[in-house]
Amino acid sequence: MNRDREILRQLATEVAEIAASPGMTKLKEDWKQHNALQSPRPMICVSPEGSWREIITEKDLLCEDELMRSFERVLRMKIYWATGIGDDTPISEYFNVPYQVKETPYLLGMDDVEQRVSDTGSFHYKVMIDDLEEGLEKLRFRKVTMDRQESERKLSAAQESFGDILKVRHRGQFWWTLGITAEVIKLIGLEALMIDMYEDPDGLHRLMAWFRDEHLNLMNQYESLGILSLNNEDDLIASGGIGYTDELPEGNGPLSYRDLWGFSESQETVGISPQMFGEFIFPYQLPMLERFGINCYGCCEPVEGRWEWIKTIPRLRRISVSPWSNKEQMADLLGKDYIFSRKPNPSYVCCGFNEEAIKKELKETLSLAPKLNLEIILKDTHTLENHPERLRKWMEVARKIAG
Repeated sequence: MNRDREILRQLATEVAEIAASPGMTKLKEDWKQHNALQSPRPMICVSPEGSWREIITEKDLLCEDELMRSFERVLRMKIYWATGIGDDTPISEYFNVPYQVKETPYLLGMDDVEQRVSDTGSFHYKVMIDDLEEGLEKLRFRKVTMDRQESERKLSAAQESFGDILKVRHRGQFWWTLGITAEVIKLIGLEALMIDMYEDPDGLHRLMAWFRDEHLNLMNQYESLGILSLNNEDDLIASGGIGYTDELPEGNGPLSYRDLWGFSESQETVGISPQMFGEFIFPYQLPMLERFGINCYGCCEPVEGRWEWIKTIPRLRRISVSPWSNKEQMADLLGKDYIFSRKPNPSYVCCGFNEEAIKKELKETLSLAPKLNLEIILKDTHTLENHPERLRKWMEVARKIAG
């Protein structure tokens, strides 16, 4: 254990030195300006996501204790982001330890719903509900419980190991999206969701309304437990971007959703018409988004056809412009009124390194920069074919083109 502590303290010291550098201080201010729609320049980030397992492998971790290894992984990720990638991801003096929470399932057997071919390959969901009418009777709202003792144990372990070097605190998020559609598909399948829009619209509306109410109930539980966390600093938010802002939290009282960035998307329903999105999806997402202080929308789905509805979200700020979006049309729609969160095509990095395609795509995006609050987020890099240096190379190309 003493050796584990020495390893963590050495890594924490490296992180603290990076966090204290003048470049990081400026990055924080750049993100604040960017999120306030006063972008000083295009912000460029890389999110390794699934490829982290190829960048920091189990063999790279030196600690023996499992909890210490989890801390070590986070510290090494921070160092690699700064030194191995060198993008606009800020590294702060904070070390975040998540609360330990559990949620009961909607339905027995939900833990085994995902049927995978491999860790990185395709998968499908085992259909849990064949009949909407009967299925609705079986569903139950999730119940949240928090293990305060375990939460404190992990926080104390980090504090005792390197709390005099980094600022250790509880912080974390309990969901990535409030989009609902992914959860519905886990129960009935994607095909059924789309067919029910024609064959059983009333039943689908009842199911979507149930999920809306269930998600609102879940949100209320986290708020009542007092374990919401701010996401207004070096937090990765939505489908890309960093949370630094002076606009949140809004008050000094107990934390509420009005103090947080909110996010929703519906990338699974990319195959339906805008009208179907406006009837069956968006009305059930909106009540949740109305509770947040600043909102983000979209991920891999093109949203230009859905803009009629999306633009009505209160306090909407960040919009995803996916590789499959019409970026020129989106530039006209968003202008300087929103953050244009451009997602380059990850296949140019994940399947070989297609430098010419990368340059062409970046040049096309950056040509729009003068009329936008632009950020470029390379994400969905779920493999690099064990060539992590590609991320640094992509970043160097992007920096050069961005000037």
